[in-house]
Amino acid sequence: MPRRSVLTMVLVCVMSCAIAVLGLHHISRAETGSDGDQRGQLSFGGLVRTYGLHVPAGSEHPAGLVLNLHGGGSTGHGQESLTHYDAVADRHGFIVVYPDGIDRNWADGRGASEPDRRGIDDVGFLVALVDKLARDFDIDRGHIFATGMSNGAFMVDRLACDRADVFAAIAPVAGTLGTNVNCAPTRPVSVLETHGTADPIVPFTGGIMTGRGGQSTILPARTIAARWREADRCQAPTEELLPETGNDATQVHRLTATACADGTEVTFMQVDNGGHTWPGGLQYLPKALIGPTTDIFDASEASWQFFAAHSR
Repeated sequence: MPRRSVLTMVLVCVMSCAIAVLGLHHISRAETGSDGDQRGQLSFGGLVRTYGLHVPAGSEHPAGLVLNLHGGGSTGHGQESLTHYDAVADRHGFIVVYPDGIDRNWADGRGASEPDRRGIDDVGFLVALVDKLARDFDIDRGHIFATGMSNGAFMVDRLACDRADVFAAIAPVAGTLGTNVNCAPTRPVSVLETHGTADPIVPFTGGIMTGRGGQSTILPARTIAARWREADRCQAPTEELLPETGNDATQVHRLTATACADGTEVTFMQVDNGGHTWPGGLQYLPKALIGPTTDIFDASEASWQFFAAHSR
């Protein structure tokens, strides 16, 4: 195996351990009885699937439902800790659910994960989960959204490709789509795609990626954004440089296409020098290993603002 692939695999293993620690820390906090935190189970495809759920206090009529998917090697708890999405849900009155993947991974179609190899129907499971929660909490079906990190981001892109009828908007972070994954959405979907140019795990320029489950071939970050613009029949995007904070070495270019079909929008956040990280989230490993976490924008708050503006 090439030396670079070996080093990448080592880094992926270290990342899995670090994110698992985040999840364990959160489990301890949740067991103390945090308001609005619930654990749930759903039987699907012969398996009992688990998830965490956060329901803000006083949310008799939730503003929406956000599916938030963890990266490879992590859990729903880890994703909750990494993204601080509960706080965003509390501010804006929506429900957020953090499902757990099989073997801490998702079957995103690349074939590079245990659930992919086992033929797990994660698209079906996740759609069944949001369908159940939408019924339980009387959520408007035009207010269902999805976000995720890394393997979770690949899964989010696949969800929008396969079930555009369910998700009004998505916001993948540090993930694209496998070159072998067909994407033919049945209707336009608004997309907020975020990727760091110095991501050592999911290459910004695409090609061969070595992840927790092995190697796969993926689309470049700018290509997946262009594919969504094409699917949504958008005009050319406008580009702007976001104001810098001076606290890190990153810059953020925002490419926005608003003239898209059915009022949808495709926005691409290019984080120059950004790593395999969640903007505004935790620097869960040293910058030398995963690259820096930008604080120029907060991916959690930005994604909800995007969702709120693009419901159906």
